[in-house]
Amino acid sequence: MAARTLAEPLSKALGQPVIVENRPGASGNIAADQIAKATDDHTLGVVINGNLTSAKQLYPQLPYDPARDFTPISLLTTAPLLLVTPADQPAGAAFFTAARQGAGQWNYGSVGKGSVGHLGMELLKSRMPGLTPVHIPYPGNPQIVTAMLGGQIQMALIPPGVAMPHVRSGKLRAIGLVGGRSSLVPDVPPLAEAGVPNVNLEVWTALIGPASLSKAAQARLSQEVPRIMREAETRQKLFNQGWQAVGTSPDGLKIRLKDEAAILGNIIQTRGIKIE
Repeated sequence: MAARTLAEPLSKALGQPVIVENRPGASGNIAADQIAKATDDHTLGVVINGNLTSAKQLYPQLPYDPARDFTPISLLTTAPLLLVTPADQPAGAAFFTAARQGAGQWNYGSVGKGSVGHLGMELLKSRMPGLTPVHIPYPGNPQIVTAMLGGQIQMALIPPGVAMPHVRSGKLRAIGLVGGRSSLVPDVPPLAEAGVPNVNLEVWTALIGPASLSKAAQARLSQEVPRIMREAETRQKLFNQGWQAVGTSPDGLKIRLKDEAAILGNIIQTRGIKIE
């Protein structure tokens, strides 16, 4: 959604078509590898947290190097993680009591091993003794919602833009937000109000190019993309989709990558998470 929202105004700014192609699989690493290997000076990528921050620590055979093979351009969007469950589960602290009582029978979903939804839930488990749901990866958030509605999983950390239509329709229950309150879902309390130790993680998207991207293309994109992300129309479209528009400089994205790689790396190490 972020890529498609950016594509039209970026096409106008550059005076040429901007085409969005989906390349799902391996928690986004298939798409990231395609970007890393591009040499045409016009292949870009909109990627998520894990491709740039935790993938190298999780996948010994990762076909690209996040630190070497990409040109950071801009942090595009951020969104909090929302813990959701089927509507027949209790709310607040009672939910976690039920989750502990369901030990050995409860599952949770994420968009893939090493994703921020996976690592965020493992961090929650480490801070809440007795919380032991088993991880089940899915190709994407829509499949997580389908699995939850079908009873295959009992909880997940997903973006509000995906979850809230189902919460408002009464099919899912919002337990709380990771971190603090968010203007995206002002009526949803932080998990801390249910007695959960503070966990501060977000899901985000970033625009990157291959390391081979020319200096001229880097300079143009670094100028146009943050400007587009500041436009009221762009910000409103993304907000309606459940995203906060950001639009940083390349250096701003680099700082975010460094900080979050340390946080996610610590979760991976302390929880002993490995992907063969």
